[in-house]
Parts: sequence; C-alpha cells; structure tokens
Amino acid sequence: MYNKLTIKIGSNVLANSEGGLNRQRVNQLVEQIAQLHNSGKKVVLVSSGAVASARGLISIDKKLDRVSQRQLLSSIGQVKLINLYAELFAKHNIQVAQVLVTKEDFRTREHYLNMKNCVNALWQNNVIPIVNENDAVSVTALMFTDNDELSGMMASMMACQGLIILSNINGIYNGHPDLAESKVIENINHKDTDLAKYISTNKSDFGRGGMLTKCNIAKKTAASGINVHIANGTIDNILLSLLDQSEKVVHTHFEASEPSPAIKQWIAYSEGFTKAEITINEGALQALYSPKATSLLLAGITAINGGFKKGDLVRILNTEKQTIGIGKAAYDIDKAEKHKHDKKYKPLVHYDYLYLYPELITEP
Repeated sequence: MYNKLTIKIGSNVLANSEGGLNRQRVNQLVEQIAQLHNSGKKVVLVSSGAVASARGLISIDKKLDRVSQRQLLSSIGQVKLINLYAELFAKHNIQVAQVLVTKEDFRTREHYLNMKNCVNALWQNNVIPIVNENDAVSVTALMFTDNDELSGMMASMMACQGLIILSNINGIYNGHPDLAESKVIENINHKDTDLAKYISTNKSDFGRGGMLTKCNIAKKTAASGINVHIANGTIDNILLSLLDQSEKVVHTHFEASEPSPAIKQWIAYSEGFTKAEITINEGALQALYSPKATSLLLAGITAINGGFKKGDLVRILNTEKQTIGIGKAAYDIDKAEKHKHDKKYKPLVHYDYLYLYPELITEP
C-alpha cells in the first residue's frame, strides 16, 4: 500500500494498567513492523512510552517539580523502552537505532536536512529508526505538542506516503466514543472542517495529547499530501490488516491532498521558529486562499510585530490575530518599512515559500 511510512505508537497502546510496558503488545507490534520491513517497506517508528515505562521502577522524591519528574522518568524509561525494542527486533535479525530529537532540531532548513540525511542513512543500511522526543531536555515552551506532531513532521520530512497513528480507540467518532450510538468517521477529506463537536478533548492517562491534537496534526499532514490513518493499536494484527487493502479495518482515514513541495512541508511545521508577526487585511486573506497562486504583497499588510531579516520565517495573522500561515521573508524589515506604501513592490513572501494552514479544529 505504501513504500515509505511512519508509524506512531501512543503511550496508551504500550502501557499496561499499572503504567509499565505491556511486553506482549509491544512484541505483537514489533512482529508486524518486522514483516513490513522484511517486505521492503521503509518504516520510521515514532514511539511514545518512555515516561510510562518508568512508572513503578523508582520512588520519586515528592519535592521534585513536574518538569524534573518528567526528566527523571523519561531518562529512566527511555533506556527500558529502547532495550525492549532492540531485544524484540533482534529476534527478526533487524537492527534498530535510537533517534532522540527536540523541536530545535527542525529549526532551520540546514538542521532539517541533516535530520533527513540521518534517517536516510539508517534506511540505506537496513536499520529501523525508532524516534522519540528527548524529554530529558525538551522542557521549554518549544516542545512538540506530543509525539503526534513529531510523527507528522517525520512523515513529511521523509516523504512518506502514509502515517499511521495508533491510539487506544478505533478512530474519530461522530459522538462520544463511550456512547453505543457513536460510529467511527471512516473517511475525512482534507477540506472537511466541521469535526470539533465529535472530538473528545480529554488527554490520555500516559501521554500529553488527545484526539483534538491527533485530528489537527492529521489534517495538516494530509494537506501536505500524506494519507493519515488513526486506528486502534490494541487490536491484534492491526498494522498488517490496515495495510492489506483486501481487509476492512474500522478506523479513520484522512485522505491526502496533492503533495506539497518539500520546502513548504518544512515551513508547515516551523511556527515555533518565526521571528515576527505579520497581520494582513481581509482582501489579502481572500487573495491568499483563492485558487490562484498568490504571494503576500506589502499592500495587504496592516501591521508588523517584531524584526526579521531576509530568509527569516514570519507568522502571518488574520484580522482576528489568528495564525493562518508561515512564510519566508524575501527581504528584511527595513526594506519592508521603506516600501510599505509601494503597491507594486515585490512580494514580502513569495508563493513558493508560503504555507497556509488548512482550517484547524478548535474546541466546541
């Protein structure tokens, strides 16, 4: 079905009721990934579970703050998690590599391509990269929302055709998952927007994210040209069944739009690295979202907050101060201020370096 894919396994899939690792389930997932790998598919495994796997292994000093507790648990649990993966994959004669990342590793195009080269080198040598956020140092505001966001970034970076997000429910429901009358929404087009009323905003017991996060990441990833599947990782043989088109697996599929250029895919996940905020008027907003490829002209800008140089990323806001996109500045703020009344001056952000967000889902 896909030659290259990213598989994200959530904490609630891997953890048992006591908070430790469910070894049997981890083994079942490893066996499936091993089959995919041995069939010639290139897989990036994004695995949560480091913090969950450490619970019960150590008695935490109650004086520690929450950040320090997370650092402690993730540092201990990551060792256990990667050792278990290495042990189980070794039974299939498969070598794995641990790749711990922070959002800072994606902050520039140079860093982004360096990360991509690393994963490509692992693939070329028949090694499965196992990726997780480095929670031991990722404790600032500049963190991934959770590993769903990280998995979307990895899938985009490696030009995967598919992203599979394994949770502990069957997908996105048209009502609360606990209600008998609720059904899984099986297909979501990237243009669909009215989904907020269906999504529970409760976060998982062991992770940071929730269905709202998954849905927004899935929409963004699908909009970049990658098919996204949200499925139940606690179901036996879920990965192989999902990828076998002859089998029917109840789950949610976010249909991919036309693929975005690689530079736009990097920009799409770079909101945390912008240097300034550019507010635009309603006319510019409509022009940018029109079917015609449109660049951002100075004439459409109503305010600039912050400084920037040529090549810096800037956040683009609508009149309600909502972020609608990210762009790469074609020149610095001094030149922008100098020519702000020149309606014919060259665009501040050229279309080729402009990423507009699909409409995100917000809490009802």
